[in-house]
Amino acid sequence: MEFAGKNIVVTGGASGIGRGLCERFAALGAANVVVADLDPAGANAVAEAIGGTAKGCDVSDDASTRTMVEETLAEIGHIDLFFANAGIGTGGDLDASDQLWDLSWRVNVLGAVHAARYVIPHMEARGGGGFVITASSAGLTTGPVSLTYAVSKHAVVGVAEWLAINHGPRIAVSAICPTIVDTPMAAEFGATMVQPMGVETVVDATIDGLTDGRFLITPAPMALDMLQAKAQDYDGFLAQLQTRVQGLGNR
Repeated sequence: MEFAGKNIVVTGGASGIGRGLCERFAALGAANVVVADLDPAGANAVAEAIGGTAKGCDVSDDASTRTMVEETLAEIGHIDLFFANAGIGTGGDLDASDQLWDLSWRVNVLGAVHAARYVIPHMEARGGGGFVITASSAGLTTGPVSLTYAVSKHAVVGVAEWLAINHGPRIAVSAICPTIVDTPMAAEFGATMVQPMGVETVVDATIDGLTDGRFLITPAPMALDMLQAKAQDYDGFLAQLQTRVQGLGNR
């Protein structure tokens, strides 16, 4: 996958991984980088810094996403690569309210679905494109994170798999599954089994994974190791995590 000369849209582009991706694509010579975010001021700041375009967008809302996509197409003509990156980490355990479940589902899962609903038909009509979802290693092997986060990230990995099966290979679909990343969201997870990785590490791995045409992009090798351990010995994997969680004092 090439990035120079491409039109690229990144949701959640005002901060964290999204901002890192926007900055990198601009540095790699993308023709247009659209910074879409619920925070218009943050999106404007990033767009101004990289020479991109800012768009307000609430990914949990289908109409907002549709408007963002339609405005982007009207302004730049087409989209080559779309990053459904926006997400939230706020959550809880069994005490999480139905309202929090709904928010997590609408942002972390439906956010990608809303985008795919309008972007993928456009890409298929043009003959191809790339659609990338920022999921999480918690969507592969759970771990000591909030219940709402783990479940919604499992679900969005399923969305990515479904898109890859039903719309690939014409649409190159990838799922980014980092462990904890050093962003404002990291503080919401409490005690964890790993140290947060830097945004640049995630961006580097993403560029490498997309260049190689990989579906599953795991910036931390341990995420893939844990997934393989889970497949080989599910009960043993769960027992090991139970021990680790007890050691963290989360339960």
